[in-house]
Amino acid sequence: LGVGMMKRKLGAHDNLKITIQQNGDKFSVKEASNFRNIDIEFTLGISFDYSLADGTETSGVWTLEGNKLVGAFTRKDNGKVLKATREIVGDELVQTYVYEGVECKRFFKRA
Repeated sequence: LGVGMMKRKLGAHDNLKITIQQNGDKFSVKEASNFRNIDIEFTLGISFDYSLADGTETSGVWTLEGNKLVGAFTRKDNGKVLKATREIVGDELVQTYVYEGVECKRFFKRA
């Protein structure tokens, strides 16, 4: 179900680093890993297109709820929604995804 074994093994070793910068309602996110580097710019509340690491095309929007970034992205291939959150908890960035009732979390240490 969901992500195949090869993608899981590759994902476990991607060494992903995320840098988030905010200027008012505008955000710049840099994702750098062993497999791809991408710069994403978005404005809160305004829809934009985004390609997931596996190439899946989505369209969605980020909003700010308190200190938490909350996103809802609709897959262009099947119309299903991927929900995402990013929040600082202690000295970590906690990234949570929910897709078809399955939740996963990833924790990033501050550099």
